[in-house]
Amino acid sequence: MDFGLQQIGKWLLLVGLITAASGAMLLLLGRLGLFRLPGDIEFGTRNWRFYFPLASCLLISVVLTLILWLISYLRR
Repeated sequence: MDFGLQQIGKWLLLVGLITAASGAMLLLLGRLGLFRLPGDIEFGTRNWRFYFPLASCLLISVVLTLILWLISYLRR
């Protein structure tokens, strides 16, 4: 497989579009309150803060698993 400058440019453009779409999705989901669920862990003081979105990660994992399972089921 020959990787010329044209092919590398296409790959870089694709990676950039995927990164921009992921960033826009995270901004939208943050505004909808996804990363402030009751199971998310957050503590700290005035000078530092620790935040781990446990419930949000579990919810995203379940949704992605169902979507990928549905795609796999429909492709059979």
